[in-house]
Amino acid sequence: MTRTWLRRPLLWAAAATALLLAACGGGEIESQLVPARMVVFGDASSDIGQTSTTAAARARYTINDATANIWTLQVATHYGLTLTTAAVGGTSYATGNARVVADPDAAGNTATPTVKEQIDTFLAGGTFAADDLVVVGAGTGDLVAELQAYVTGAQTSAQMLTNVAQAGRDLGAQVRRLVQAGAKQVVVMGPYNLGRSPWAIATSQTSAMELAAGRFNEELLVSIVDLGANVLYVDQALLLNLITAVPSGYGFANGTVAACNSVDPGPGIGTGTGQVNSSLCTSTTLASGATTTNHVFADRVYLGPVAQRLLGDWAFDKIHARW
Repeated sequence: MTRTWLRRPLLWAAAATALLLAACGGGEIESQLVPARMVVFGDASSDIGQTSTTAAARARYTINDATANIWTLQVATHYGLTLTTAAVGGTSYATGNARVVADPDAAGNTATPTVKEQIDTFLAGGTFAADDLVVVGAGTGDLVAELQAYVTGAQTSAQMLTNVAQAGRDLGAQVRRLVQAGAKQVVVMGPYNLGRSPWAIATSQTSAMELAAGRFNEELLVSIVDLGANVLYVDQALLLNLITAVPSGYGFANGTVAACNSVDPGPGIGTGTGQVNSSLCTSTTLASGATTTNHVFADRVYLGPVAQRLLGDWAFDKIHARW
């Protein structure tokens, strides 16, 4: 057992290192990318309000305020780009609760487009330009679905790990598909370590959720290790491990409890009925003592605005250094 636990992080690190070395080439950046647009695919972690019917509306999985409160918006802001959802004619296709290829979504909805279907929709009517920045932020939807089935006893730990490993490989296949379709700069962000989430803490499943997230990212990395010329992996798990280890070091008062109290009587984010759903959360639906800035997490799984902006800054720094 000890050898297995040691081998997995080493394999993950080796894959990430190989991808980085492939990306670096000769170690010189010939030109600095100034993207004309961002094209985004993914799940709730990257959703800027896909279910909203107007550009001004909000239904984001965070505290819905007037800031750049999703990490992809923060990256767009750094580049001076306007990012809007595909629902209003934009190029952000990421949709809350989406899974990579599996249906139904994390909350049991069969109408939510998977990441594959989001890419299908884009490719059916468009092509990639050389100066596009393509972003894929996914995996959390699959983890939520598989972990909820495990937590409720609907499947075993072994079944859960098999399924999340396959989902990681599936996401790698979609990244490869984007490169084959002509995407020159693809940023990939897998899920963070859900073992640090309020959900894991509340259900005493920190070890199982950490193992599941690690397995997903491990399989994703191994499946894209040869795509370094066009693909940059941004390690969200590393940043969130650092933030949740010492929240006060990043300006947070709380790193273990959700800021929102916007309870959803339905399936919400997929962690059970009657749970907080941050897509319903605003500055007027916060728990006692919580503000829009002092908690890492908005709900059981998804990040608050400040953590989202930190993640966006982290991603931008990696992108800017790479291209």
